[in-house]
Amino acid sequence: MAERLKRSGLVGELSAEFAGTMILILFGCGVVAQVVAGGALTTPPGGLGNHDSIAWAWGLGVTLGVYVAARLSGAHLNPAVTVALAAFKGFPWSKVAPYALAQTAGAFVAALLVRWNYTEALAKADPTHTIKTQGVFSTLPANGNPNLPVHEWGAFRDQIIGTAILLLLILAVTDLLNTPPGANLAPFIVGLIVVAIGMAWGTNAGYAINPARDFGPRLASFLTGYGGAWRDQYGNFYFWVPIVGPLIGGLLGAALYKFFIGRFLPTAEPEPAGRVPAPDES
Repeated sequence: MAERLKRSGLVGELSAEFAGTMILILFGCGVVAQVVAGGALTTPPGGLGNHDSIAWAWGLGVTLGVYVAARLSGAHLNPAVTVALAAFKGFPWSKVAPYALAQTAGAFVAALLVRWNYTEALAKADPTHTIKTQGVFSTLPANGNPNLPVHEWGAFRDQIIGTAILLLLILAVTDLLNTPPGANLAPFIVGLIVVAIGMAWGTNAGYAINPARDFGPRLASFLTGYGGAWRDQYGNFYFWVPIVGPLIGGLLGAALYKFFIGRFLPTAEPEPAGRVPAPDES
């Protein structure tokens, strides 16, 4: 197994990031399509889920995507995670751009599949493919709600905070020097982190907290009929917010973990004499 993993190299890692992110978006954008487009056609409307089902499906998508990719690539599935790990955990900077591209490609392909599968529902619920169903694929300030006066900078603030929370907690539950979950449950806990962020921090900007998650599906929607995909409900260019905000927030969250927790943890040390057999005794 070790030799096979070694031979797979960067190609295997990128393949895993592509597949893991694709799984994440298939469940994430899929559930929003079901709730928004499919739900708009039920009697009464809203019969196919709500905000809570969206939050749970996104979290489960993260969990399943991590299980798919973790062995080969570590399952970043998010450029904000990749950049933060390069800055604070020794991940090679030379792999950051390839990982981000693979993640974005996986998100793009998954969004195209969702767009194709929900063609009829999207066309019936929103025949001209407007802001009404754009949120199926990409985020908007206040989730497109004009009654909540959140604009680009409010959403930008939100994305920094939300992604900082995400990275602080990811580092906490994956740090072997801390108390990480046992029995291979870390992916499940990371999924619960995303559920919690969605339930607590989903109002102002739709908790993208992941540049690939937003840009890949946004591009897919633009290429399949959503001409206003790059703008928000106010007509302002918005696509940059869920890219730049998470990248800054991820670095901030990782720095906070290192400052408040990581630097105080004991370092890994050899076992005391007598705890393990010496090499010539094994």
